[in-house]
Amino acid sequence: MSRSSIPKRYNPQDIERELNEKWLSTNAFHANKTSEKPSYSLVIPPPNVTGSLHIGHALNNTLQDILCRWKRMEGYEVLWVPGTDHAGIATQNVVERQLLQEGSKRDDIGRDAFIERVWRWKEESGSTIINQLKRLGASCDWERERFTMDEGLSKAVRKVFVNLYNDKLIYQGEYLISWCPRCHTALSDLEVEHKEVDGALYHLSYPNDFGIELIVATTRPETVAGDTALAVNPEDPEKSHLIGKTARLPLFGKEVPIIGDTHVDMSFGTGVLKVTPGHDPNDFAIGQRHSLETVNIMHADGTMNKNAGRYEGKDRFECRKAFVEDMKKAGLLLKVEQRPHAVGHCYRCHTIIEPRISQQWFVSTKTLAEKAIEVVEKEEVRFFPENRKKLYFEWMRNINDWCISRQIWWGHRIPAWHCADCGEYTVTEEDPSVCAHCGSSTIKQESDVLDTWFSSGLWPFSTMGWPEETEELKRFYPTSVLVTAFDILFFWVARMVMMGLKMREEIPFKHVYIHALVLDEKGQKMSKSRGNVIDPLVIIDQYGADALRFTLAALTMQGRDIKLSTERIEGFRNFCNKIWNASRFVEMNIPNQPVPKLSEIESLSLSVEDKWIISHLQQVIREVQQNLSEYRFSESAMALYAFFWNKFCDWYIEMIKGNMVVEGHPSRAVVSYVLDASLKLLHPFIPYITEEIWCRVNHAREKCLTYEAFPKVSNNLDFTNLMQEIDIVIEVVGKSRALRGEHNISPKVELETVLVVSDKKAYNALSKQQERLKSFCKASSLSLLEDEAEISSETMKNSYRSAGSFYEIFIEKEEQDNEAERQRLEKEKGKTLKEIAFLEKKLHNPNFVHK
Repeated sequence: MSRSSIPKRYNPQDIERELNEKWLSTNAFHANKTSEKPSYSLVIPPPNVTGSLHIGHALNNTLQDILCRWKRMEGYEVLWVPGTDHAGIATQNVVERQLLQEGSKRDDIGRDAFIERVWRWKEESGSTIINQLKRLGASCDWERERFTMDEGLSKAVRKVFVNLYNDKLIYQGEYLISWCPRCHTALSDLEVEHKEVDGALYHLSYPNDFGIELIVATTRPETVAGDTALAVNPEDPEKSHLIGKTARLPLFGKEVPIIGDTHVDMSFGTGVLKVTPGHDPNDFAIGQRHSLETVNIMHADGTMNKNAGRYEGKDRFECRKAFVEDMKKAGLLLKVEQRPHAVGHCYRCHTIIEPRISQQWFVSTKTLAEKAIEVVEKEEVRFFPENRKKLYFEWMRNINDWCISRQIWWGHRIPAWHCADCGEYTVTEEDPSVCAHCGSSTIKQESDVLDTWFSSGLWPFSTMGWPEETEELKRFYPTSVLVTAFDILFFWVARMVMMGLKMREEIPFKHVYIHALVLDEKGQKMSKSRGNVIDPLVIIDQYGADALRFTLAALTMQGRDIKLSTERIEGFRNFCNKIWNASRFVEMNIPNQPVPKLSEIESLSLSVEDKWIISHLQQVIREVQQNLSEYRFSESAMALYAFFWNKFCDWYIEMIKGNMVVEGHPSRAVVSYVLDASLKLLHPFIPYITEEIWCRVNHAREKCLTYEAFPKVSNNLDFTNLMQEIDIVIEVVGKSRALRGEHNISPKVELETVLVVSDKKAYNALSKQQERLKSFCKASSLSLLEDEAEISSETMKNSYRSAGSFYEIFIEKEEQDNEAERQRLEKEKGKTLKEIAFLEKKLHNPNFVHK
């Protein structure tokens, strides 16, 4: 045995650092836009520039990287575009917190200085997550990294806005929007997270002149000052007679009409609804139907304005307490019911949102959605798993207009200039000097910026240079697949489809693979408050990126969330160790053995075991290619795991150890070929360790494994029958070893063994392999019989026995202390009886049986 070029100890940290430097310094993953290879392209879901790598990012980018590396090895020119999102609200919050620590606010320094400050922060801290993705092994084209606020993407944003505005698909209107009092900006419906909170239903008495106690149940008593009507259902036999009458707002005295509207739920509360069009979306709709006044009673920061009367200046929740106390004193608070209810929160800062009437910019989405629905119906865009398209259709067919304006400073400023003289807007790609309508120079640009999702909705084509007709667009657009999480199906995926069809008249991607969530080992969402967060960077430091990547891939099954634990990661780190040690063992035994070509393997005189491993190799190649083409990552990973560990290491290497030391033996070529193919098959999943081993074995440090050809199947190497022959031997040996373990028999002790095989085909196969079977079973002698009747009663009496699907195996009992064996069996019996009693108790429990 010679010395190996593979070190004895596998150290992922050193390997990963060196290979990262190699890949980055050689620009290993740059896509050639003039290549004649077939194209394959992806755009990265751009993480927030404020972000740090979390386990969801690790999963998402691992899956994309598997596809990219696989396709490169399959002979495609692969473009994987990386980049980050400017994350308007989140980034502005970061810089505002910095200013507060310095004792100032954004208003103190002004808009231009604030924007300059944000850009400075971006240059200093905005590359954190990109560097972390590189550590994960993401094989992006790093030369083509994009940012949603860079010059090219900003140009694209302006062009799209102007185009939609000219087509009357962007408009400005006064609507009730979701407002964040903390971030001081409008939010789209999708940016509002509904969480259940402890609340109460307050029963209030509204004074009137018709002598009936009019009771209204509400969760928001602080908005009474904004009521402009009360409503009952016109089909309510007990309340419909009130329609047309008037009542007074308690404590305020303002008279409001009682109207009839079918929106009122007769079974909720008292059947009488307070209508507050300025602070509730359903009430706003009622107000529109009945031409009600809309009254805003709050400032932008959630404090009460002058329309709230005596409560002016109070925070909305302070106002609630004060108003309820005053109602109580006035005898107008009849009762309070404690009950939880869903309340909208800002998805960024988690403040309770406030519905608020506001002048905003909107995209009319109905016509855009129609085409986006059609391409999915026709399967021009396919979803994996397929059931995700049901959610897509549900949302798209009930889509609301998209509020795209945000009252913050960081982002794409809306390219619309208001004229102080004629009141019209000039909307143009270039900054105008005069009003396009009246020629006045008294124009001012809109202060709002666009929703972050507006620019990321253009990501598939804007990152490739649009609106210029670049070579990248011609070569790589539409993209091949989008890999993303289900929680941005509406935020991002649907909007990319709409924008791609509108601006390019093409779909942005052919496939959408939607992966599930990564949960903890108990199936709970990870959160800092629960203390169950798994930090991918900590895992990489401890176990290596490969172990994390393979774990995530192995657990990614379509339609099922991932339950992740460090124990699982440690298990796959052991798999990496197995690959390292097996490769080292092979290289030490066949030093300088060149890896044969497939045609050379076809011409060799192969042994049964060689044909067996090659057949299994061909099977796993087919499985991996088929499963990856259908985005079945788990099935691919686990097929490779089972092949390499169980077939290659545990059995094949053991079977050919004697052959490996014989110069020129065909098994030397076969083991070299199978190891090489295994490293290539595993490379998309675990790129670091496979490249390190492959380069060492082939003495090719300057090469990159991702550009080597993916293993192919040969029709000339189909040995299915022989594969089954060895598989039968392995099954019987496994049963023999299990029987020995059950009776604490040392694996080194040779004992007489009898095998009764009822299946003729299996009997013939085992007859051919009898010597190998005897060796693996550690049998002093091995008798192969077709009928149990041929076994002597003495052998029956003095043997342990176990049965398989088509055979029974008898292993001679060792000489032993009968009393000790009796005690062991009594102990086993007692344990079994306890288990039976436990299960019977469960079965006598009706609740258990019912469940």
